[in-house]
Amino acid sequence: MATVKINTQKQIGKIKPMNAVGQPPVGGLGKNISGNFHYLTEIGVPYSRLHDVGGVFGGGRYVDIPNIFRDFEADVDDPASYDFTFTDALLTAMIENGLKPYYRLGVTIENNAEIKIYRINPPSDPEKWAKICEHIVAHYNEGWADGYHMNIEYWEIWNEPDDGARQSAMWNGKAEEYYKLYEVTAKRLKARFPYIKVGGYASICLDAGYMDVTRRPDCEQLLYYIDFFHGFWKHIKETGAPIDFYSWHTYADTASALLQADYIHKCLTEYGYGHIETHLNEWNPFHTERGTAHHGAEVASMMLAMQNKPQMQMLMIYDARLNSGTYGAFFDPFTNKPTLHAYYSFAAFNFLRKLENQVVLECDTNGVYAVAAVKDGKGALMISNISKAEQELKLEGINLDGSRWYVIDSKRLLSWSPEVKTIGNNTVILIEFDA
Repeated sequence: MATVKINTQKQIGKIKPMNAVGQPPVGGLGKNISGNFHYLTEIGVPYSRLHDVGGVFGGGRYVDIPNIFRDFEADVDDPASYDFTFTDALLTAMIENGLKPYYRLGVTIENNAEIKIYRINPPSDPEKWAKICEHIVAHYNEGWADGYHMNIEYWEIWNEPDDGARQSAMWNGKAEEYYKLYEVTAKRLKARFPYIKVGGYASICLDAGYMDVTRRPDCEQLLYYIDFFHGFWKHIKETGAPIDFYSWHTYADTASALLQADYIHKCLTEYGYGHIETHLNEWNPFHTERGTAHHGAEVASMMLAMQNKPQMQMLMIYDARLNSGTYGAFFDPFTNKPTLHAYYSFAAFNFLRKLENQVVLECDTNGVYAVAAVKDGKGALMISNISKAEQELKLEGINLDGSRWYVIDSKRLLSWSPEVKTIGNNTVILIEFDA
């Protein structure tokens, strides 16, 4: 039996943006690149991270530094050196659809780097690279070069530079070269734009899906990830480089991801950074099972579990693109329609986000995750079961008279259902009630 006890009279904080995404569903012909963005608007997706946007090498057009500043030898202060055309179109469409950009300053992954490397070498001049980034921020936030005033808050410096012990697909350099690039860029951006949030480093490390984060494993690559992590924090502490958020990645299951979150918070606290935001901005457990009830329930469980971690401030699933790869979490690649279970788990979480205020809740069963929220006399409770067994459901502390129940499972996609007595394995239940 899963017993869920709710105290609707005791609020403990805000429902956080656990329902942000990676790349938006860029597609369509001509200027209609945003024809599917409304599907994210409809489920309240707050942010979309701009990494690996628009295909290999960003399609040669979007977001990446080499796509915007195409000749590194050009005059860094001359607006004519920058090509903002496609990125302007993308970000404008995002803003129009209520999607806040989360801008990754860097390059798209080069999955065939073992054949030839194009863009993942460390910038030859970190100071110039940082100044290019400064002009990009100025274009989108302060109107430079016929730009905008989008007030983009989050600016992330590179992606997975710790992917370096093997033949890297993201950073073909030494750890110390990234530390210096981060330091120079973060200091320049925060000095010019003190109101933005700067961070990184979108770590690939500490993946408990294949390692135990409580000990150092006997593996060169994983040891490198850990050494890179500690080296980074030592460097920014010694140099006073500013950091507002730490971003990291995992494709592990919910239980393993929770271990990683605790380990990271423990280490950040020891270095004196326990107060900063942490973002899990690439995640997608059991992504090869997309479109199944198990995948939908794991996605829901991750959002609910991380909502209950005070140190976690944002999740961004990888990803919301229109593609035939295994990482697309929402859309059928043949129809471009959001028919996959994870999409409806996000839709359910949006009920909590709209109510804003999380309340005290206790759940006594491992593998069952739950969060409740209230506002103006209305309440919602979201429960996900990945315990590997059907659970009798006992709810305490809320009035179920007139409540409405919705279910996501192997047969239903957030479908209205009569009040149920049990929650099956790999099932998500959303309940609306009067608070």
